[in-house]
Amino acid sequence: QVQLVESGGGLVQAGGSLRLSCAASGRTFSRYGMGWFRQAPGKEREFVAAISWSGDTTFYTNSVKGRFTISRDNPKNTVYLQMNSLKSEDTAVYLCAASTTYSAGPSQGLYPYWGQGTQVTVSS
Repeated sequence: QVQLVESGGGLVQAGGSLRLSCAASGRTFSRYGMGWFRQAPGKEREFVAAISWSGDTTFYTNSVKGRFTISRDNPKNTVYLQMNSLKSEDTAVYLCAASTTYSAGPSQGLYPYWGQGTQVTVSS
């Protein structure tokens, strides 16, 4: 089993920044890919970003490319999502997810483990 706890969400004005953190426990964090997803009210959960076990490979959905950066600190068992130039359409609950493979990607099926999420609200 693995436990994931997100933090860092909040209310920010459009154009502002936030950094989300996801602390993992329960198994060898450094061996597995990690992802961030988000779900806005009335919408389906969507992929945001993912990172391989080593951090060498990253993936982003088109709408956040150039604005968001995913990274990880394996000794700290933590993955981060730096979000800059935030827009009102980024408002959502952001969820961290852990895969069971070295790689990562946009498919939700890769991730059997999920956190509870942290709310990000961007005011225009």
